[in-house]
Amino acid sequence: MSEPKTSSYGPTLLAFLAGAAIGAVVVALTTPKTGPELRGDLKDLTLRAKRRAEDLAEDASDTWDDLKSRTALAASDLKRGMTDAANDLRG
Repeated sequence: MSEPKTSSYGPTLLAFLAGAAIGAVVVALTTPKTGPELRGDLKDLTLRAKRRAEDLAEDASDTWDDLKSRTALAASDLKRGMTDAANDLRG
């Protein structure tokens, strides 16, 4: 039997976002700006990243809740189907 395939999109997306964030910080630190301008840019960048992370966490939570409810419904349907099949076999 073969192993079930798992999705690698989550770690890949996380690595991409981390790389993008690091790249943005490097660019911000290497541009010729004054200290207050740079600190303001970094603060804005941090706030945007925080909001995006919160949005992603909320989406993940909603998806997880949906998956749990669908799994419960599928289990209930399977149980009912097995019970009906057993009753049909009994006569």
